[in-house]
Amino acid sequence: MEISFDPFPVLQTMRLRLRRIEENDVNEIYFLRSDERLLQYLGRSPEKSIETAAIFISNIHQQEKKGEGILWGISVHDNPKIIGTICYWRIVREHFRAEVGYLLHPEYQGHGYMHEAMEKVIDYGFNTMHLHSIEANVDPQNMASRKLLERNHFIKEGCFKENYFYEGKFLDTVVYSRLIRTDN
Repeated sequence: MEISFDPFPVLQTMRLRLRRIEENDVNEIYFLRSDERLLQYLGRSPEKSIETAAIFISNIHQQEKKGEGILWGISVHDNPKIIGTICYWRIVREHFRAEVGYLLHPEYQGHGYMHEAMEKVIDYGFNTMHLHSIEANVDPQNMASRKLLERNHFIKEGCFKENYFYEGKFLDTVVYSRLIRTDN
């Protein structure tokens, strides 16, 4: 499976524009990666500074160049400011598989934006990247994320008990996946 994100694939939906994250998006990326409300189910430490957020953006650009991952910034059509992100990472070429991840600013949650973005990214994954399956790993307590995945035809594959160690605790992970065909 050959993957190239050059040129960067800008995706459009009815209300959204999914575009490349740029250096001038650093404040929004810092917020999304440091806000406790967004991190409560992710099992990772908050971003430490604007500088580390800038390094994150640079690392994402390197992954894009290598075809190892892609991160779209989500913006509403009438405003270029990033309100969230959605990505493919952990791309396993030999198995035609990738993991999807996403974050959305709390003020924009509950309006269907992430569902709209995910539909477009799933379509891109299957029809442009030629993925066979897409995976998502979520905290079992994150009901909003689980509902989003189920609404987008992901199937719960299982629950890994205490498979993730973070801040002195073992955490569970629920694994969802979606095959290219949803009638299986």
